[in-house]
Amino acid sequence: MIRPRLGWSLPRVFAHRCGGALAPENTLAGLRIAARMGVRAVEFDVMLSADGSPWLVHDERLERTTNGSGWVCETHDARLRTLEAGAHQHPAFLGEAIPTFESAALLCRQLGLLANVEIKPAAGFAALTGEVVARQVRELWAGAELPLVSSFSEEALLAARAAAPELPLGVLYEAPPEDWLTRINRVAALSLHCDAECLDDSVLSGARANGIPVLCYTVNEPLAAEALFRRGVMAVFSDRIDRVRDS
Repeated sequence: MIRPRLGWSLPRVFAHRCGGALAPENTLAGLRIAARMGVRAVEFDVMLSADGSPWLVHDERLERTTNGSGWVCETHDARLRTLEAGAHQHPAFLGEAIPTFESAALLCRQLGLLANVEIKPAAGFAALTGEVVARQVRELWAGAELPLVSSFSEEALLAARAAAPELPLGVLYEAPPEDWLTRINRVAALSLHCDAECLDDSVLSGARANGIPVLCYTVNEPLAAEALFRRGVMAVFSDRIDRVRDS
């Protein structure tokens, strides 16, 4: 299978979970702050609600990032719309809502932000989440450059590939396994994403030989980012977009 390509050049820095440490994670406030900081690209997580709707949420449960409780996949849209997702970061963000995937996509397009959409399925919902996210990406970015779509779940990526074959996909690992190239080829992925601390030179060499960009998370120090770029890493995800710059 031919790997779909990005229609844009990879920036060197993606704002992790929308705005990194400067905003509540996975919020529209984060996207706006990233844009004001001059960041070209953002990364965020998408999970399905009990109604099968995609929302920007990282954890399977609501407690850490909102004033709600319980499992996201068991929470209906009507309840998610009432939850507050900003005050835990700073009182200035009081009232910040959990964004729908649609609202985040529309704001990215309005602000001119490139995106890495991470499919973040709840347990047992990998294939469904991959399919829903892929179809939504196709619709929400119609007529524009498609985002990069990534996941730790190979099942979710395979479902995304089946639903929208044109999507550029990224395979996520903490530490790439020995058969990482076989797995990437299985989903015809464009890129390899991994923990910066778990990346060894043999993986970088293999990726370079096969024309596969390597992206690393979560890199918050400029010197660490520069060292990765010198080794051949194409881009990093950072919480400190005030320190790690795309220049």
